[in-house]
Amino acid sequence: MIIIGGGLGGLSTGCYARMNGYRTRIFEMHEIPGGSCTGWERSDFTFDWCISWLLGNGPGNEMYQIWLELGALQGKEMRHFDTFNIVRGRDGRAVRFYSDPDRLEAHLLGISRADARPIREFCDGIRTFRKALAVYPFLKPVGLMGRVERWRMLASFLPYFNTVRKSLTVLMTDYSTRFRDPLLRETFNFILYEKHPAFPVLPFYFQLAAHANHAAGVPEGGSLGLARSIEQRYRRLGGEITYNAKAEEIIVEDDRAVGVRLSDGREFRADIVVSAADGYTTVMELLGGRYLNDTYRRLYTSLIDEPGQLSPGYVSLFLGLRKPFPEGDPCTTYLLTEQEAHGLTGLRCPSMNVQFRTRHYPEQAPEASTVVFATYFSDIEPWRALREGPERASRIRRGEELHTLPVRHGREYTAAKRRVRTGIESFLDARFPGFTSAVAVADVSTPLTQVRYTGVHDGTFPGWNPFVEGSETIEQEINKNGPVLPGLSGFYLSGVWATIGGLIRAAAAGRHVVQFICRDDGREFTAGIDDTAPPPTHRVLPVERPTRRAVRDRATRPAAAAEPATTESVGTESVGTETTTATTRTPV
Repeated sequence: MIIIGGGLGGLSTGCYARMNGYRTRIFEMHEIPGGSCTGWERSDFTFDWCISWLLGNGPGNEMYQIWLELGALQGKEMRHFDTFNIVRGRDGRAVRFYSDPDRLEAHLLGISRADARPIREFCDGIRTFRKALAVYPFLKPVGLMGRVERWRMLASFLPYFNTVRKSLTVLMTDYSTRFRDPLLRETFNFILYEKHPAFPVLPFYFQLAAHANHAAGVPEGGSLGLARSIEQRYRRLGGEITYNAKAEEIIVEDDRAVGVRLSDGREFRADIVVSAADGYTTVMELLGGRYLNDTYRRLYTSLIDEPGQLSPGYVSLFLGLRKPFPEGDPCTTYLLTEQEAHGLTGLRCPSMNVQFRTRHYPEQAPEASTVVFATYFSDIEPWRALREGPERASRIRRGEELHTLPVRHGREYTAAKRRVRTGIESFLDARFPGFTSAVAVADVSTPLTQVRYTGVHDGTFPGWNPFVEGSETIEQEINKNGPVLPGLSGFYLSGVWATIGGLIRAAAAGRHVVQFICRDDGREFTAGIDDTAPPPTHRVLPVERPTRRAVRDRATRPAAAAEPATTESVGTESVGTETTTATTRTPV
């Protein structure tokens, strides 16, 4: 089996394929695993791009089993915290979205007694979902469930049916209008860090409930550490992975996928080809637009370009500070004035999420130092309009073809990145005196950065937007026909573009696609929990920021280590110096 892409979807596919006896080889264009689940070193700081919360990192749900089967959490500390996000209005007032529904209800009632009815209804919804998570299916795809299994699954949801139905049919943008208090009316839209206009209430319940159940915290070692752990599990199972290997074409003979051709001309053959790359690249480039039925043709030739169908990209600013700033909250969404939003190129909504990252990942900065991670939703087109030259380029270095080397996008692009940094630093300096003078290192990434490192279409993360026509069409197609393309045998789709969602969906996609492959091959699917390391431990983080020394002293076992990724500077899309020290975001 050949697997295209070494992100979490590809790594998971490889692990489950090996558990079921398939010889596998993953081809990944980057030099490291993980795709968008990544981090990198800058000086003595670690900049972690992905995991702000990880669904399923605690027990009591099927998501947790998948992470344990992939060896992602073993030997690590799972950190849980009581506040999911703080949303701060333009007047400085803050709403603290505690995940515990009792505490949240008391806090919200303290803000607006006049809104007691919608407040209690919302918190009751979280209480219901805390129970419903135990029966939410992740281990087996709906498309492989028989009639009895489907009825059994539906029956398990009967106690929660009314809450699930109502939360799925009401958009949060509509639900929030029920509040009389203008602060609550606006801030409820930003619980999940940014505003998601197409999201119903259901994902808000789901995320907060998982958080309250201590099943949506952060794993020690962060994003690249998670990817490295799954890569190691894959290698222990006997899988092969080749880096700096960019697939250019899926080789097809007699309507059967038989291998891949890489950008350097090499060809590799296999009985089965699985693409865990993004959907557009897979069907329109690697397969040249062939084998599309009416559904897939509409998805990838017209619907994909309609506003709101794809998840937006991100602009991210990382700052390494030589001061601790204990007053900085772990996670805050700021609603911006027109003046504060000015200069933030590509900004979709006047808001910005700011995380004092070391409150949850103290190992990412030296003692008495801080990492700050500021992000906002951004379209890619404003950044494309500024660039000069190609979005990415493969070049030979020391006799090896590399695909993520620096590209220079020109003065206007560089100036826009600098304005982003300056604007955000000034915004935070006004709230945290001495902030700007404490900055030691900085990195700015844009949707074009995501294109450069992962090749994903339009820099989207993580692909099709949930709860819109595109994602619902994909789900219906796969439930009906499986993760395949009509008329092409020996080929399967995996990753978030085939399941829709964040990291746990990518991980589940690998399990699901191998279940389909086993069915087609007449094999019985099997999977087991990785027992090569001790089970994860769990800790609720204190309000005070834990120090590096406290983290080192808390246990005799070493922290999970991970090699850093490459990085880009504010000025140019440049590759930083790789080191081998210490451990290493996108909402799910």
